[in-house]
Amino acid sequence: MEIVRDERKEFAILVGIDYKKESLFSFEDSISEVKELAKACNIEIVSLLTQKKEKPETGTYLGTGKLRELKEIIDNYEVDYVIFDNELSGIQIRNLEEYLETTVLDRTGLILTIFASRAKSREGKLQVELARLQYEKPRLIGLGNILSRTGAGRLARGQGESQLELDRRQISNKIHEIKKELEEVKKHRDLQRKQRRRNNIPTVSLVGYTNAGKSTLMNYFMDLSTRDIAENKAFVQDMLFATLDSFSKKITFEDNKSFILSDTVGFVSKLPHSLVEAFKSTLEEVIESDFLVYVVDISSKNYEHQLKVTQNVIKELEADSIPFIVVYNKIDKISDEILKERGNIATNFIDISALNGIGIDKLIETIKKNIFKDEVEVELLIPYSDGSVTSHLQNSRSISKIDYRDEGTYLKVVLKNSELSKYEKYFFH
Repeated sequence: MEIVRDERKEFAILVGIDYKKESLFSFEDSISEVKELAKACNIEIVSLLTQKKEKPETGTYLGTGKLRELKEIIDNYEVDYVIFDNELSGIQIRNLEEYLETTVLDRTGLILTIFASRAKSREGKLQVELARLQYEKPRLIGLGNILSRTGAGRLARGQGESQLELDRRQISNKIHEIKKELEEVKKHRDLQRKQRRRNNIPTVSLVGYTNAGKSTLMNYFMDLSTRDIAENKAFVQDMLFATLDSFSKKITFEDNKSFILSDTVGFVSKLPHSLVEAFKSTLEEVIESDFLVYVVDISSKNYEHQLKVTQNVIKELEADSIPFIVVYNKIDKISDEILKERGNIATNFIDISALNGIGIDKLIETIKKNIFKDEVEVELLIPYSDGSVTSHLQNSRSISKIDYRDEGTYLKVVLKNSELSKYEKYFFH
């Protein structure tokens, strides 16, 4: 079949095995997700080949009959890639490329391709490079054109075991160097986190499936904040993994209550272990949070899948004990009837539209109730000689009343229980 070529696009055949076993995610959802990942790479899926099988073939992933069928499809289509909905070994990639005579991409290679093109910050680029190298090292014997898409270039083949070992050693050295650089970034992030803890500023993280609307919600909160607004907002675009860099900002309301809001990298199912490991320093922001907001695109047919993906990744991070709320975002894109039909798949949820602010008041109320629950309002009388203490409280705490008296400044202020001993000498009785 001849395809009308669009020079801006590449074309591919998608291959998936439907394993005959219970899985957290359905085969249909997984295939649908790979199509979206391909779309994010500007690759159009022109044909789909599936097989039901207990487990993949060690050397070729597919059985002999399906391989022949796939070769026939390739001969009928002018395609750039064959994409597999799973991670392949180096041997499988080598054997498949030799038999099919075309470039083979697996699911992880596809995700790495997207990440390589989207990373903007120094940290993001280092994390992607680390993930790519960790993915590449055990597959040197089989990787071909796949590496050119992620920035490594085609590896020479048939140069003997010594060259293979040399390549592996070079990759190991590079991995070590990148890990050292990322460790320095992590130290800086830890210092920032400790400073926030010292200042008793709670942290809320937005987590969820990629393109669920986290960055839009982040920007809406920034518009509501009364101070510390950044000139640059979170990047927003209707695509998977529009941004990889975590983005944190202090949000302050009119009552002077503040918290750090973090927008984190989006999730997908079967998120490669190498990527989870590489982005550990970024994802630690999630682990250290006081409250999580699970963002789900309720307008998507795969909304249940999105929530499962989020819950699964949070569990992998061992952050599932952190209090959370599920927000069904983008309700402005569907009718009330459809919203009602999709029903409640979580025990605690809020319907919102981050784009136009529907339900945000309720979300703010829920966040405040959770992160400020250990606070108490107290009366303080601070001598004028300790004016720096008064100034600090005025700039960082919620104050309902202030009165300048002969003995000093009277404040009715909200403090955390953990702070009471620090200000005990100023208590007004």
